[in-house]
Amino acid sequence: MVTSTFNSLFGSQKHVVLDGGLGTTLEDVFHKDISTPLWSARHIDKEPEVLVEAHLAFLRAGARIILTSTYQCTYETFAAAGYSRAEGERLTRKAVHLASEARKRFVEESDGAVKIGDVKVALSMGPYGVTCSPGQEYGGFYPPPFGPQAYSASGPNTNAFAAADQTKRSMSIDALTDFHLQRLRIHSNDLDSWKEIDLVAFETIPLAREIKAIRGAMRLLQIELEPRPAGFEWKPWWISTVWPDGRFPHESGPGKRRLSVKEVVFTLLHEEPKMASQSIDHYEVQPDGIGINCTSMAHLQDVLTGMEEVVGDLWRKKQGPWLVLYPNGGEEYDPVSRTWSGKKEGTEGGTGWAENLAALASAAMSKRLWGGVVVGGCCKTGPDEIRSLAACLSS
Repeated sequence: MVTSTFNSLFGSQKHVVLDGGLGTTLEDVFHKDISTPLWSARHIDKEPEVLVEAHLAFLRAGARIILTSTYQCTYETFAAAGYSRAEGERLTRKAVHLASEARKRFVEESDGAVKIGDVKVALSMGPYGVTCSPGQEYGGFYPPPFGPQAYSASGPNTNAFAAADQTKRSMSIDALTDFHLQRLRIHSNDLDSWKEIDLVAFETIPLAREIKAIRGAMRLLQIELEPRPAGFEWKPWWISTVWPDGRFPHESGPGKRRLSVKEVVFTLLHEEPKMASQSIDHYEVQPDGIGINCTSMAHLQDVLTGMEEVVGDLWRKKQGPWLVLYPNGGEEYDPVSRTWSGKKEGTEGGTGWAENLAALASAAMSKRLWGGVVVGGCCKTGPDEIRSLAACLSS
């Protein structure tokens, strides 16, 4: 059973408003160019004040969790943008400081109505797919050793290993574990950065293998933190998965069916005996929250229904993990051309989108399956959408 440390953060609250899509808000509201390997992280170095203002815009709209601009921060993406390893680490930590600065300013301007502890800073951690070109958050076509093959425009593409390649599959989990652990250590080995983080958010995860790797990385981090002095305490954390066409990207085998919702939720939450002889593949901790992000509202209900069936079976009358929901605003993204098409869902200001999402979140809370609900927006949702969402939830 998940014993969620979210309760230590949010007390008796049953829903908390998350911010919206930071990158697309920089693009649409602040009119900044994000078409680089670093995405929203480009402005950590170039225009840090605009990131503070973007965070502030979401806080003023009603968000009480803000995600750092670190989703795209990896050693690989910094190298592609011309930064050294040390510079990448410095800028990744600076992103946390910028979010913390926005929180501080928001509290100061509230004249006592909001306290520092009322606003949480979540460390945003994207999947390995952010390092690929084109990005592989939606496809999960990772090059060796992280996957069976890199994406090819001419195809065919697969993100699953053949049954005979289980050794390579295990090696890919080890490689992904190390990838995520190295990024976590940028903060966990720096007291100033770690103290400013309230929770860790692994976002837009397209593969069950990567879910297992993340859980393994968090277990290794837990072991590293245990002997540390005050200030290096464990953080609550979530994993949110992506369902770009209403299905999980991970194939059950090369060219075969996609993994079911049940299989994905089991990978997110299963418990197995921890034995010394077991590999990191099975030596895992459970996330405090699970959910869906970077997915169209049109698919959200079906995926959520599947998740609730599994969580209900696993926990029955016991309290399950927190649910995290932050869908896209309606437009479709092409990772190859890096362009958006279509239009936002709902009326101007995001009212229709917000009403629909608030209704889903409220229905989820009423079923008592979840410890609570974190609800916000992903790509193409800005301060207007979050303001409407906060108003819908409060009413």
